[in-house]
Amino acid sequence: MTINRRQMAVLAGGLLVLITAGTQAGVFNSKHNLGATGLNAASTFDGTREVCVFCHTPHGGDGAADAPLWNRNIDPRGFATYDQMGTTTLDAGVEPVGSVSLACLSCHDGTQAMDSMLNEPGSGRDVPGFSRGLWSGQAAAVGGRIGSPTVVTNLGKDLTNDHPVGIQYAGGGYALSNPAGPGYDKDFHPASSEISGVSRNWWVNTAGGTASFERTDMKLYTRTATVGGFVGEPQPYVECASCHDPHVDYNPTFLRIDPAGSQVCLTCHNK
Repeated sequence: MTINRRQMAVLAGGLLVLITAGTQAGVFNSKHNLGATGLNAASTFDGTREVCVFCHTPHGGDGAADAPLWNRNIDPRGFATYDQMGTTTLDAGVEPVGSVSLACLSCHDGTQAMDSMLNEPGSGRDVPGFSRGLWSGQAAAVGGRIGSPTVVTNLGKDLTNDHPVGIQYAGGGYALSNPAGPGYDKDFHPASSEISGVSRNWWVNTAGGTASFERTDMKLYTRTATVGGFVGEPQPYVECASCHDPHVDYNPTFLRIDPAGSQVCLTCHNK
């Protein structure tokens, strides 16, 4: 069959639509799309059609953030953490809030407007309609924050009622000099690891996963311990993004796997 130029153009256009739809999956179809194209009308901002800009910028990001090209202010001060509850079941070292969790909390600690960025759309120029730190969506009544103090997405600075972050995985025992960890642990499933570049990465395999890290596995984040076991050594820690992937749209609250049957909890906890 011979295809003329008109038919070729139609086919090319259709292919472009498919490619565009594929690239717009993930964060585009999630609540983290805060721009004018967002699907959740209560959380969209009509000052820009950009999607990534609310978190990332190609220039002028926060170099101290443990997240790529971070476009928001990072403030590590004033957090209360789970270990301050004094629970007797906590047997791991807990670091000050840091790593990728600080990037998450630069929105979810409820102290900054959702459209407060280091580099605004359009190379930081004054964009018509851009509110410069006064959110125009659901949070206008609370100064542009992510929501009222009563909603779970507004974690605030008090993290004592949230799953620990900056905590050694499985009570500690994993480290650069002991990558396989402490051996059998009745409370936790073992972590897997591999060398990537010049560092070692750890994760916990989810059911049905492969031996290599996949984004549906529970990701652990390497930090150098200042408390707990193997002080001074890089080792795996649980952070916000261990359970949540901010770029997915296929599970509620950006969870890496379906929470049905407590799969998220039971991937790490052996209960």
